[in-house]
Amino acid sequence: MATRVEKSLIVNVPVSRAYNQWTQFEEFPNFMNGVETVTQLSDDRLVWLAEIGGVRRQWEAQILEQVPDRKVAWAATQGATNAGSVTFQNLGGDQTAVTLVMEYEPEGLVEKAGDALGIIERQAQADLERFKEFIEAEEYASGAWRGSVQRDGDVGTPGVEAAAESRGDSGRAGISGKVVAAGVGVAAVAAGAVVAVKRGSHDDASDQPGRRQGQRVAEEGAGARMLTDEEIDAGVSEVPLDAEETDHKRR
Repeated sequence: MATRVEKSLIVNVPVSRAYNQWTQFEEFPNFMNGVETVTQLSDDRLVWLAEIGGVRRQWEAQILEQVPDRKVAWAATQGATNAGSVTFQNLGGDQTAVTLVMEYEPEGLVEKAGDALGIIERQAQADLERFKEFIEAEEYASGAWRGSVQRDGDVGTPGVEAAAESRGDSGRAGISGKVVAAGVGVAAVAAGAVVAVKRGSHDDASDQPGRRQGQRVAEEGAGARMLTDEEIDAGVSEVPLDAEETDHKRR
């Protein structure tokens, strides 16, 4: 059974600054608790790695719609079954309303217990508040990507049915057969290696579509892979990193 979470707050910065910072997905570990790395594979694909209850979990998400200064919508394609959107509303006076809406499917005793206690919902609110503190403490966004992603018109707010591809994954991450991210791992997926990001780019200096500014891939060069069934049977509890390197950079 899917759970829906909706949280909103006002950040005291212009809408372009709030949105530009949100496009810096690889910086999410700076304000989302538990997220270890987010690796940008392409304009619309992200790989997330988080530690939940001492177990490293990994999932892949695809951006379904991205409209500058308005919206980012996503759905998981592997691992954690989740989907949703983050929207930005210009309130004027250098204020922006940021709203997170997501659906996810808790699985296993830990995830279902956390869901029943409202832990994930509270974590989503806490992560938005940390984002507010993060962006308000800066005079400019640390980078930006002003390109668009559009698939078959307005996708609205995707639900878990949009993440159907992620259902039934076996041995995809951590030590569980199918990974459903708990706590901030799910909250952070909008659409998440802490990456060194140039802080010299201003909101109005990164308006060219086609690549994300001030970003690079994880220090190891390759995204963490998921455990195989053989490794799970052998009792391996951490996801090792692939040896193969990639020079693909963020958008």
